[in-house]
Amino acid sequence: MIDYKALFKVSYGLYVVCSGSEENGNGYISNTVFQVTSDPPRFATCCNKENHTAGLIRKSGVFSVSVLQIDAGAGTIGTFGYKSGKDTDKLKGMNVRYGETGVPIVINDAIAFLEFRMVETIDVGTHLMFIGELVHAEVLDDEAEPLTYLYYRKVKKGAAPKNAPTYIDKSKLEKAADGKDFAKYECPACGYIYDEEKEGVKFDDLPDDWVCPVCGEEKSEFIKL
Repeated sequence: MIDYKALFKVSYGLYVVCSGSEENGNGYISNTVFQVTSDPPRFATCCNKENHTAGLIRKSGVFSVSVLQIDAGAGTIGTFGYKSGKDTDKLKGMNVRYGETGVPIVINDAIAFLEFRMVETIDVGTHLMFIGELVHAEVLDDEAEPLTYLYYRKVKKGAAPKNAPTYIDKSKLEKAADGKDFAKYECPACGYIYDEEKEGVKFDDLPDDWVCPVCGEEKSEFIKL
């Protein structure tokens, strides 16, 4: 038996990982960035094979990591966590710097960034683990605290995107109904609560194409509380 809530006790940070170039760049939200060696400094990050950025990292051989601050806005998290680079230019309108390798680096809501050249790729199933050697690193804000996945879940009421290594299918977390006439449903992406009693419409009666009014998450992804 696996109690999937136990997985939430493992500590993570929250980052924007980017790759590509000024002509063709993309990024995604990652909570799996970690240091694997000290001399030379090497880090690893995981990316779903279906992510547009995975192809860019393999092609360019470089990637950057932007460390998000605790008060990172919904715009940054929503753009890089819940939109596809195949359909959207995520870097458009963002504050982007280009590193020594030419890799895009997102400055929005970042307190530091790191730039890497890839030295190894490991296939771990649904994801690829990219290991990179540190080329450049810079602190942007020495006072702000970094955003952790725990804070993101508990305070910001967020959840891991579908392609994240830590994503857990809602059916494994869904609680049993309490028998009341009205129920509440939670958006796993932003934490918005749909209250049937307050809204006056049963959740099941909403049209199939209804989406979260806050972040646009699909109705089918909502969790019944």
